[in-house]
Amino acid sequence: MEPQSWPEPAVEVARAVRAKYSKREVPLPVAVRDRFGELFADAEFACAFRVTGPRAWSPGRLALVTVFQMAENLTDRQAAEAVRDRLSWAYALGLGLEDAGFDHTVLSEFRSRVVAHHLEEKVLDLLLARLKDMGLVQAGGKQRTDSTAVISAVRDLNRLELVGESVRALVEALSVAAPDWLAQVIDVPGWSRRYGRRIDSWKMPTSKTRQDALSLDYARDGFALLKAVWAPGQPGWLREVPAAEVLRCVLLQNYTRTTARNGREVVVRRNRTDEGGDGLPPGSIRLTSPYDTDARWAAKRDTFWNGSRSTSARPAPPRPTTPPAPHRQPRPKLRRHTVPDTTGRPSAPT
Repeated sequence: MEPQSWPEPAVEVARAVRAKYSKREVPLPVAVRDRFGELFADAEFACAFRVTGPRAWSPGRLALVTVFQMAENLTDRQAAEAVRDRLSWAYALGLGLEDAGFDHTVLSEFRSRVVAHHLEEKVLDLLLARLKDMGLVQAGGKQRTDSTAVISAVRDLNRLELVGESVRALVEALSVAAPDWLAQVIDVPGWSRRYGRRIDSWKMPTSKTRQDALSLDYARDGFALLKAVWAPGQPGWLREVPAAEVLRCVLLQNYTRTTARNGREVVVRRNRTDEGGDGLPPGSIRLTSPYDTDARWAAKRDTFWNGSRSTSARPAPPRPTTPPAPHRQPRPKLRRHTVPDTTGRPSAPT
């Protein structure tokens, strides 16, 4: 592909367009060409094409065709046909009346090249740069954020259920990946009674004393299982089982383990420092499920959920004396940390 400048609209096409829209608002393709000229230069997409080989249709003009296609919700066939038979599209692309356009498959091939060479945002960046140069868009200034709760597709687990279910998840994974090895390191009948079914608070003891004891039993089982996985001489791939790393994190976040003077191992459940405990990790990093390691507990006013947030930012309202101006709206992003929505964000790039 050899980058070339776009040709000016053909004289006969320009004359026909002006005659048809002399007393009416011109369509989008005509307005875009009149206002922006060569909006997407071929050189901006040159890295996606070889220097030698069959001659390619102008990638810059294909990018503009894709924009018009999305604006009108057209299929590839319809977009290719619009290039051939619409005067407004021919005007925007600088095509003559006799130009046959291209086959509709060219559009899908062009999109594949764009994705393969990480040029997905090239069109938007070029458009924003042109709008900024023309003074039609400006930085957003101070931003205010808002968020929407995104609920994870997992059960809500309390801390006791989380630890027990994390142990069960590793047992289930190892029973599939290494059943013979697992049978040598655990008491299969005993562990099957405790971890054969999912851990559910409905089946747990009601007294706090017995729940605390069960919590320590889960922790000891988990530490024993991890010790066997990480023991010298064991297959190294056992440590790469995702459930093993999840269980390790859950135990570190919820328990402390020390050795007493008599050599006995002491496992203690973590509690908040204001309750006299060793403290808990911040909610932004604390796991809430062994099956979705991105989920976090979050709260917004009276809403409490387990999942993530879809955040967006809007420019702060202008002062009464400031005329309104368009701004680029930052794209929504998923985040798992518990940052308040009132936290400011940097200015929107333009």
